[in-house]
This record gives sequence, structure tokens and C-alpha cells, in this order.
Amino acid sequence: MHIQDQINAYLASQQEPKRTDLLALHQRMLQLLPNAKLWFLDGTDESGKVVSNPNIGYGQFTIRYKDGTAKEFYQVGLSGNSKGISVYIMGLEDKQYLPQHFTTRIGKAKVTGYCIAFNALKDIDLPVLEEAIRYSIGQSSTG
Repeated sequence: MHIQDQINAYLASQQEPKRTDLLALHQRMLQLLPNAKLWFLDGTDESGKVVSNPNIGYGQFTIRYKDGTAKEFYQVGLSGNSKGISVYIMGLEDKQYLPQHFTTRIGKAKVTGYCIAFNALKDIDLPVLEEAIRYSIGQSSTG
């Protein structure tokens, strides 16, 4: 199945109002990163075991591990989960940047070194989320 078809099926499988929120965020990501590589991770490992929630990914960068290995991965990810929505911002060197710069401005969200999690889109300040995403694109941009 083509990646966009997988993304569409994933979005359609979500319950309302999360479906509408995820679709709005997906459309916004396509506007912010119009030429970005699209990813869809179904949440299973090579053996088919569920290891995470499904993720839609945008852009790409190289994860470099301490053991010297590396792999390509998405730059920004979007996932629905049992508590709401998570936006994963990958590739930031400073894991304190997101919490220090966005926690007090974004609204009702939990902000960690690489994730902004919230219950619903109405709970956050969307321009502040977009600012965090644009910052990450500037820091690790391979788009």
C-alpha cells in the first residue's frame, strides 16, 4: 500500500474529534514541509509485534547512535494515542530547548525534549506548535 494510502487509512480509523484534529495537523504539516518525505510507521517491529502507536512522519534526518550506527528517520512525527495527540520533534541537540521555550506558551500540553503531547488541538496554541516545528526544521533540516 502506498504511504499516502496508509496515512489516509490511519486518519480514517481514528475516532472523532481526534480524527479531525489529526487531519488538520497533517494538512498543516504538508503546508509547513511541502517537499518533505512522508513516512508511515504502523507501530510494529519486523516480527509484527506492536511496539508503538502508529506514526505519520515528515521530512528526514539521520539518527546517529553512540555505537557508530546510523539510520534515516522522520524529522517530525504525528501520532494519535489513548490520551490524545503527540507531535515528535526529532534531531534536536539540546533536549532542554522545547521544554524551556514552549512549555509556558503552548497551552495545555506536556512538553519533553522531543515530544509535545496534548489532548486536543483546541487545548494548544497552534502558532506556538508551528514555531517549535519550524525551529526543529532549521536545526536538523534535510527536509
